[in-house]
Amino acid sequence: MFKELRRIIFLTFQELKQRGLLFVCKEIIRYLRYGPLQPIEGAGVLDYMRHFKYQYTEDEIENELALLKFKPLISIITPVYNVKPEYLDLCIKSVVNQYYPNWELCLYDDASTNVETLNALKNWMDKDARIKIVFGSVNKHISEASNEAIKMSVGEYIGLLDNDDELHPAALLEVVKSLNENLHADFIYSDEDLIDTDGVCGNPHFKTDLNLELLLSHNYITHFAVIRKSLGDSLAWFRKGFEGSQDHDLFLRITEKTQNIVHISKILYHWRQSENSTALNYSEKSYANLATQKALLEYAHRNNIAVEILPGPGTGAYRFKRKIRTNKMVSIIIPFKDQVKYLKSCVKSVLEKNNYENIEILLVSNNSEKKATLKYLRKIVETDVRIKVLDYNMPFNFSAMNNWAVQQAKGEYVLLLNNDIKVISDNWLEAMLEHIQTDNVGAVGAKLLYKDKTIQHAGVIIGIAGIAGHLHRFLPDSSNGYYYRPTVSQNLSAVTGACLLTKKELWNKVGGLDENHFKIAFNDIDYCLKIRKAGFDIVYTPYAKLYHYESKSRGYEDTPEKKMRFEKECEELRKKWRTHEISDPFYNINLTTNYENFSLK
Repeated sequence: MFKELRRIIFLTFQELKQRGLLFVCKEIIRYLRYGPLQPIEGAGVLDYMRHFKYQYTEDEIENELALLKFKPLISIITPVYNVKPEYLDLCIKSVVNQYYPNWELCLYDDASTNVETLNALKNWMDKDARIKIVFGSVNKHISEASNEAIKMSVGEYIGLLDNDDELHPAALLEVVKSLNENLHADFIYSDEDLIDTDGVCGNPHFKTDLNLELLLSHNYITHFAVIRKSLGDSLAWFRKGFEGSQDHDLFLRITEKTQNIVHISKILYHWRQSENSTALNYSEKSYANLATQKALLEYAHRNNIAVEILPGPGTGAYRFKRKIRTNKMVSIIIPFKDQVKYLKSCVKSVLEKNNYENIEILLVSNNSEKKATLKYLRKIVETDVRIKVLDYNMPFNFSAMNNWAVQQAKGEYVLLLNNDIKVISDNWLEAMLEHIQTDNVGAVGAKLLYKDKTIQHAGVIIGIAGIAGHLHRFLPDSSNGYYYRPTVSQNLSAVTGACLLTKKELWNKVGGLDENHFKIAFNDIDYCLKIRKAGFDIVYTPYAKLYHYESKSRGYEDTPEKKMRFEKECEELRKKWRTHEISDPFYNINLTTNYENFSLK
């Protein structure tokens, strides 16, 4: 109790020092009226005193600093141009108030015309020897101005700070702690939130670890970014002609040069929401849109990827659409037992919505016996020579059935497809093929909807309920969810086997589905985790969209026998993969594992 009181008093004095008495008084009044701070866009109640556990007392700061063996100089670079002086002051104060003292702040004024901005900069001259200020005579814009600031630096690492944003007091300490744990780290980025014109923080962005497919969809990294100077130097830092997306362009080039990229799952950066800010409205800087498309196209060119850049689900988001360069056969495997109504619908939609000709459809019948089913099977094989019926006359074992069917498949690619699926989007198979044709991709999953057009599957998060859960389940299909997660392509740890495209060679390499421990449930999760362990990526694409009526063939796990088997398979997954203990790299430790809605812990 006393220790917590000391912490609150210390934090109050920190706010007084950084923001002044008026702000603290406003915050106290706001808290008394409304309670703990809420995120700006309703991600659940967020009490920042709870989520900022990495704020320290003076004794704790001293102890943390003493533990550091590696204490590099961090150069914070900030190009300045006509920013409001009050925001610039808060920006600079946020660096001055860092717990970690071994920093320098390199401020390069890009020929500001606002006298108040210039005066604010001049007021900081000679106040702290660690602050360097240079006044440019010609406006060079953000890329070249940033490079000018970097020329002023002598630190081993460069931290990027916009002139109206703020660092969390522990930002540099947390970065250096991470560097001590990851001595080879070349690029570090953190979580962030937004800060409004009154200094109130909200709308936290708790990010994934490095997620290249997501980075090709939108710049999810943004802030706080710290880069090894020697690496940035080798890349010539920011490029003229990419203004508005100069950081996104740099991040993409960094991913091509190093795998030593570390994500800190803590909010270390406050991104200012203000008029003309991309934090508030990306369209305020329309040139950023063109620059991002250019950055993505150049990334594709450097990596020999034939691609088309299309608008994404919202501002700042894109579809990095790879062109199909394969004509390999896809074997579509559909297991079923009777339920001919759903089987008909599934097969019809696959054929009608498919433009990729080189397919075969293997209908795997597990002891079907109804006359309507048998009649349909006789007719459908006569209708299309690409359709074959395989009779699996063994007790139901979903994993064994698929393993058996895959061995009879002719295709180099295999698509597992439930019989209670109905295709929605045209070119759905091509949307999956564009990813599986990539050498490092081992499996691709689709966006699946319930009948009411809410999400059934938009990827799998490991650790939900101690096992796994579906990202944004029950969210309306039209919603962008948490920072575009259900509506853009991205890397994930797993996808559902209800619609899963994979490589037959890889299937055989990792042993297919585990028909001993995961006969019915979690065989898809286990398969994806085996693929990841083998060094391959999993991709989710929202551009393959299908209805999933879910469990129409076998029903739900609602009998004592089914429940017992399901619990056994749950335990097997926990035992094998420690799903109740691990942190999914494509999720975030600050987000709940009790629900699938990206709410906060």
